[in-house]
Amino acid sequence: MISRRAFIGAVAGGLAIAPPVTAAQEAKKLPRIGYLTGGSIELEKGWLASLQQGLSELGYVEGETVVVDLKGAAGRADRLPGLAEGLIRSQVDVLVTAGDAATLAAKEATNTVPVVMVTVADPVAIGLVASLGRPGGNVTGLTDQHADLVAKRLEILKSLVPSVSHVAVLLNPANPAHALQLKGLEAVAPTVSVTVFAREVADPASIDRAFSALKRERVGGLIVLGDRMFGANRKRIVELARLNRLPTVYTHRSWVEIGGLVSYGANFNDLYRRVATYVDKILKGAKPSDLPVEQPTRLELLINLKTAKSAGLIVPPSLLARADEVIQG
Repeated sequence: MISRRAFIGAVAGGLAIAPPVTAAQEAKKLPRIGYLTGGSIELEKGWLASLQQGLSELGYVEGETVVVDLKGAAGRADRLPGLAEGLIRSQVDVLVTAGDAATLAAKEATNTVPVVMVTVADPVAIGLVASLGRPGGNVTGLTDQHADLVAKRLEILKSLVPSVSHVAVLLNPANPAHALQLKGLEAVAPTVSVTVFAREVADPASIDRAFSALKRERVGGLIVLGDRMFGANRKRIVELARLNRLPTVYTHRSWVEIGGLVSYGANFNDLYRRVATYVDKILKGAKPSDLPVEQPTRLELLINLKTAKSAGLIVPPSLLARADEVIQG
């Protein structure tokens, strides 16, 4: 409060009196974090809870000390450029991007706003960063190493089904990392006496048709590559694999938790929690170009025994012994 006499004196002296700060004005001053995914916000709420936990541990409280704006394309990659541009227009201070397509869309939308990626397969190969140690530009974050793990997933499939010789690879032709992963699988396949071939799925409507083709082709196993469109439709993919009794290896635990046979990869909750440290450093003035890209510190193997039994598979004791978690049913 200011008295009438003081107010008149201030005006007479030529001083400006700042108007009271409104709640809306105060909110605009809060750091703003954008989140962009090619998948579904609803399906990713568990991972987002880990991000929130990481921020909370660093002292951030959503709505009080930071604003978070969530945008998801729900499996439609064509929506990502518009969503990325919208977040940039909203003047986010840092943009967290989930997956290859979302991060590429963000990189196209801005070369100035800091971008922190998470669950990107090979950021160097698809041109997001110059190197893991020295990213350069405005993009940094965490890789899930999917590109490095595809060979291991094929080996796991072979140990589950020793007789398998013909393996399909479910990939999204719009995902630039998938062609690279397919090449990696083709290179290692002869060493385990397996032939691999691609089955492309460009949109959700193609999923059922792809499995119908796999049934006709009598493939012995399937590897599903990491992709946000696949993730948004994982219940349907897992159900079709089960109905066709098709031994399938997935990328992370959420697939096995809903009935998938086996997964091998990074723990996404760990990665999302680590994202908060990047956000914190950037909000405190660090440049993305100076923050090395981080690789997973924890890889996990999950096996669903109920699914194995329904597919007529006996999981080798050696594989069970290696599993980080075995789901009984």
